[in-house]
Amino acid sequence: MPYSGPLFERVANAPSVPPGLPLVIALTGFSDAGSAVSGLIEYLREDVEQTPLLIFSNDVLLDYRARRPIIAFDQDHLTDYRPARLELSLATDVLGHPFLLLAGYEPDFAWDAFTRTVLDFVSEAQVSTVAWVHAIPMPVPHTRPIGTTVSGSRTELIAAHSVWKPQTQVPATVGHLLEYRLAEDGASVVGFVLLVPHYLGDTEFPGATLEAIDRVSTATGLMFAVDGLREDDREYRERVDEQVRGNEELSRMVRGLEERYDAYMAGLGGTVPGIDEMELPSADELAAELERYLASRPGDDDKRAGNRG
Repeated sequence: MPYSGPLFERVANAPSVPPGLPLVIALTGFSDAGSAVSGLIEYLREDVEQTPLLIFSNDVLLDYRARRPIIAFDQDHLTDYRPARLELSLATDVLGHPFLLLAGYEPDFAWDAFTRTVLDFVSEAQVSTVAWVHAIPMPVPHTRPIGTTVSGSRTELIAAHSVWKPQTQVPATVGHLLEYRLAEDGASVVGFVLLVPHYLGDTEFPGATLEAIDRVSTATGLMFAVDGLREDDREYRERVDEQVRGNEELSRMVRGLEERYDAYMAGLGGTVPGIDEMELPSADELAAELERYLASRPGDDDKRAGNRG
């Protein structure tokens, strides 16, 4: 049983929140293809100025055995303990425009209480719009733009950016619940599902993070400096392309995905390209080859963090 206690703590001496700000939600959890959301959170925490307003309790919301915190071991002693973080903060974009940011892990427990807390804050702060992003693996090629499925109450964004509009049932995330309750309350809310190439789903794909940032900008008008991340994505794609070119089987599978994608986007198909499992090319070999190749890059995490600007 989870610990029973206060769900969150208000930060003492936190700045006052101007009314009418947009709220951006980025929560890792059930599905994070290409590390899109975790990359977005990392970018926002490292490159965006922010001040916590509410700090949520790990003891109440987090299953430690499912998502263990990190501790550093230095030869014969422990040097650093890094617990998970879930915070609601006041942040500013590159132009100094303020916004609210709810970022961190998806709660394992107390979804209803967590959702009520966020909705109460949205009302208290008179939030103007809410935007959230998550990512799922799809049989699409990395050589084409990342598509999105868009939901919520902002019909203009749905019409402009939703390339796949399924009628289905999916395992819910707390982001879905927040969107559902916000829409019930008549709030202006939009959710973006990034459709990430399935064979890159288990890698850290900078392009997925870039797409997440772009969707946040589209929904809020906020601006972010991403030159370093674009360079990371360029190098990443070059490595993927090199690996694909060197393997005929991989090349053949990617070409098949491209043909399905192009036919779908041209309006020749009624479903997502390759979604029929009978026609879906196996990605096992492709994913294994790419994972081995991409994992061999020395110092990539340090370089990516240093280049983001």
